[in-house]
Amino acid sequence: MKKRVIVLGAGLVGATMARDLAADESLDVTVADVSERNLARLSAATNLTRAQADLGSADAVRKLIAPFDLVVGAMPSMLGFMVLRTVIESGKPFSDISFMAEDAMELDALAKKHNVTAVVDCGVAPGLANLIIGDCARRLEVTEDVTFYVGGLPKNPTWPFQYKAPFAPSDVLEEYTRPARLKENGKVVSKPALSEPEILEFPKAGKLEAFNTDGLRSLLKTIDCPNMKEKTLRYPGHIELMRVFRETGLFRKDEIEVRGQKVRPLDVTSKLMFPMWELQPNEAEFTVMRVIVEGRRGTSRTRYTYDLFDENDPVTGAHSMARTTGFPCAIVSRMILRGEIREKGVLPPELLGKTPGMLDAVLNELSKRGVTLTNREESI
Repeated sequence: MKKRVIVLGAGLVGATMARDLAADESLDVTVADVSERNLARLSAATNLTRAQADLGSADAVRKLIAPFDLVVGAMPSMLGFMVLRTVIESGKPFSDISFMAEDAMELDALAKKHNVTAVVDCGVAPGLANLIIGDCARRLEVTEDVTFYVGGLPKNPTWPFQYKAPFAPSDVLEEYTRPARLKENGKVVSKPALSEPEILEFPKAGKLEAFNTDGLRSLLKTIDCPNMKEKTLRYPGHIELMRVFRETGLFRKDEIEVRGQKVRPLDVTSKLMFPMWELQPNEAEFTVMRVIVEGRRGTSRTRYTYDLFDENDPVTGAHSMARTTGFPCAIVSRMILRGEIREKGVLPPELLGKTPGMLDAVLNELSKRGVTLTNREESI
């Protein structure tokens, strides 16, 4: 009998996950979204059922997921925590890519109570980066430094933003406003988003600028390492422009009065900005990521470096950020269904990475889908 899977959200990433899962003849896949436009993009997919549904309430989610064996989450961050709690309370296994602001680990005890496996932050970064970090930490006796950089960018940047959003634009703006938590000398510190810019050169992506973002998340608690930071990559000049927007108040969520009407500056900014950020079908873009983990084994110090560069697929039209975010989640979803991931609770990917062979298994599946990473190990 086929296993029944439902994907919540049919945006760029959700649609990519749905197509990947639907290609598996052993699965019966449904994808749900409130947007007719999003669902219409999946009309050509075979072995896939589309369901229009408003997923903004726990009751709606609970009723929708009731008949399914596994739930896959691709919801905007503002709904991520609600969906996670609802899926857990429904007793359903879950794999999710929502970049929720809340701490998903707060629901760990609830997941164990309901005997649920819930893998969260299962995209590219957080996600694949965490899996790599967990595997490297497993191989080291002492982990001393973790740094990773990631960004999704248009191949042909245009004025004025030099940027296009490969996922929910509201989640992009969270990266520019949410304080970034880092670990320095064993202590968790908070720094403003967009802070500490640096210029890096990547072989295929060229010169990019990096800035602090709040991407460490669960790593701050699960990985014993005194120094950790995550940075987002953009084309040079983007940081300063976003800082001007932020300091002007254009990203504020509190209401202000304009001509007798109360509006949120963020809503106005979004309405004007997002059409200029939308990736067009088959628009050339890429994802770049570098993960660096340093530590000791015995008396020697070792550095592991993993590099990812992936471009949009011109044949399927799948955007690179959707591929690199969606494929890891789809791969882990199958592992849960096959019983290869049995642990109960809320599981960030770095905990999976501590299992010998888990990273290699995921990387092998990614390579079958055309997403490849290079890695090197060196003494330092």
